[in-house]
Amino acid sequence: MNKQITGIVVSTAMQKTIVIQTERKYRHPLYLKVITKHKKFKAHNELKDIAVGDKVVIEETRPISKDTHFRVINKVVSLQ
Repeated sequence: MNKQITGIVVSTAMQKTIVIQTERKYRHPLYLKVITKHKKFKAHNELKDIAVGDKVVIEETRPISKDTHFRVINKVVSLQ
């Protein structure tokens, strides 16, 4: 099973690649403050209905280009 990550789309400027930002919260071991870390991943996108702000699931795959090692699995639909 490949690694799957859920994140929010922050850029769709490239032709078949989108940029996903993930968020991780953890507690500092000494100061006990909750810290939020962000990380960006580039993912190959064949779907045309993804826009900035959408929540998507990406999966690890073989290297597609220099920076792209993930591909889009599906778009998460929120009930808001």
